Amino acid sequence: MDLEILDNKVSIFNFLKRNPGLNIYSIGDLDDFYWPKTTWYAMMDGNTVFSIAMLYEGQDIPTLLLFYDADSKSALQLLIKIKSLLPFKFNAHFSPGLKDLFGRQNIIKDYGVNYKMILKKVVKEPDYSNINKLTTNDLSKIENFYTYSYAENWFDPCMLETNMYYGYFLNDILVGVSGIHVFSKKYKVAALGNIAVHPDFRGQLIGYKITSVLCYELQKCVDIIGLNVKADNEFAIRCYKKVGFEIIGTYDECCIENNFKS
Repeated sequence: MDLEILDNKVSIFNFLKRNPGLNIYSIGDLDDFYWPKTTWYAMMDGNTVFSIAMLYEGQDIPTLLLFYDADSKSALQLLIKIKSLLPFKFNAHFSPGLKDLFGRQNIIKDYGVNYKMILKKVVKEPDYSNINKLTTNDLSKIENFYTYSYAENWFDPCMLETNMYYGYFLNDILVGVSGIHVFSKKYKVAALGNIAVHPDFRGQLIGYKITSVLCYELQKCVDIIGLNVKADNEFAIRCYKKVGFEIIGTYDECCIENNFKS
């Protein structure tokens, strides 16, 4: 098998759609909004793709996504081939076992194990009480909310332009937000993100309500809705299961210092 850098969206999508739940973020990044910030590496034999890794450079620290369904061997071979091509420092989302290639001493920060979850049922029309769509006019409220409620959260304000962010308001105070990290009408996928509830209002089903509204609206225009969640976040996992999500896989998230040593 040989290493190739792919720039053909059709070839990439045909591979990724074999397991759309596992590859939902990568599929979303085929969208024109994200595509210019991506590089796609593939392990190939002739015209057959055996593994794909995607490097996203739209953030201060690039992120590498590499997942395997059943073929861990080709994924590992791909990672070995591209190791010297990767940035000195990058975040990684890897199927289990792949991060070991870089050595424990080069893992700057280990964020632990995460679950991939996919919505498995149709969400019926939910209760919209106290819930409003968020726009760029709400940006200052949103940023203040995240500063207090979810400080480690990564939020890109331009995602508000998708019209897929919802807020829960009590007495005109924003106490809950649900949104997306990936949204592509063309490829029919969406990945939830930036979901949080103000600490003083947790335990009141606000997270469930705003996530249900978001999923109800998303299912009108996409076929696959997924999300990533930390495996030890039991409260969030219960909330997502209540909405209708199921766990379909795990992955490791870490920040790697790539010094090109084996």
